[in-house]
Amino acid sequence: MSLMSAYGETAVAAARACQQGRAGNPCAAWEDAAERLLATPTLRAKNCPRSAFLGLCEEGLVQGVPAGSYTRSKKNKAYALQALRLLKKTPALASDRQQLWTAVMDGVQKQPNSQMEVVIALWREQLLHLNRLPDIRQDPA
Repeated sequence: MSLMSAYGETAVAAARACQQGRAGNPCAAWEDAAERLLATPTLRAKNCPRSAFLGLCEEGLVQGVPAGSYTRSKKNKAYALQALRLLKKTPALASDRQQLWTAVMDGVQKQPNSQMEVVIALWREQLLHLNRLPDIRQDPA
């Protein structure tokens, strides 16, 4: 896991905690993993990667996590879902998070905020239920 980003490691640790029953819910699992793996309060407070993880959990896509209501962030959830759709179609995108982000944004100029690290890490560790991926929805306003 040494090649994985800190947010990727956090997502994987949170997913595994849920799988193993060591967390009451994915929100608590993320907070616990972030406390252990992210060095500063500023890194732990970063909402975008957390919301990407929780958005995937919300759809029941993370193994060991029942679908539910875990985040209010519609955009980060949408980015994570679109990234997963693109990875399912073109797995090679997992080797270039910037290229994946560019594909997710489809012409919109916006800086990534570690959302792709979360999706790619869960993808690489095979912690996702790809067969549950919902159809493409409208972009959130």
